[in-house]
Amino acid sequence: MNLAQIESQVIDLCKEVGRFMYEENQNFDRSRIEQKGSFSNLVSYVDKESERKLVNALNEILPGAGFLGEEGTDSVGNNEYLWIIDPLDGTTNYLHQLPIYAISIGLLRNNETVLGVVHEVSHQECFHAIENGKAYCNERVINVSAIKNLSESLLATGFPYYHTEKKDNYLEIIKTFLEQTHGIRRLGSAAIDLAYVACGRMDGFFEYNLKPWDVAGGAFILQQAGGKVTDFSGGANYLFGGELCAGGHVHAEMLEVIKGKW
Repeated sequence: MNLAQIESQVIDLCKEVGRFMYEENQNFDRSRIEQKGSFSNLVSYVDKESERKLVNALNEILPGAGFLGEEGTDSVGNNEYLWIIDPLDGTTNYLHQLPIYAISIGLLRNNETVLGVVHEVSHQECFHAIENGKAYCNERVINVSAIKNLSESLLATGFPYYHTEKKDNYLEIIKTFLEQTHGIRRLGSAAIDLAYVACGRMDGFFEYNLKPWDVAGGAFILQQAGGKVTDFSGGANYLFGGELCAGGHVHAEMLEVIKGKW
């Protein structure tokens, strides 16, 4: 198993599928979509076609691996590997032609992530990392920011589509962070949020009601960049547990706030 070779192949694949997504988006106009029906139908086509392209190629790159995908590609493999893929993270942005969306891919071996790729399509920035390696943005090594105090930090979050009984607690967390940081940004793509924390553009990210494909690639890249990722209790169940707190040196302070209100 040559992870570096697989990483290179996955990066090339993401660039290829990203070009398809970008070209489709350039032809997008509201009158065309209204004639065809709802916005979701067009996006559903782009999502599903992108996932089909990814799955077909990943099957060739690593035969026998299983799949867990946002658009329904779930299959059990015949070896210890599992691909977790989101063909279009930031669908609402894509729908409105906001240039913040990405392809997110994570590869697990025996339930441990060993590869992550987040390809931010519009700016052609590919964030990637493999087991026992550094994290990169394209060919440049990246690291989490040097900010050590929450009061100097810039955070990212998301607003869950499906609210639970915890929504008031979540709003209290947001309120506290607004008061104690330089601010909070909501980009609309968890994969990009995590990649931006990994490269130091932001200092931390938190959200709940997340799915594995939202975070599998980005969380691993952030870890390889020197950051820390946990669930809201400080445990390791962030991939399938639906909640995630990620950051560089401010992670501990972030987690203290979250645990006090969650």
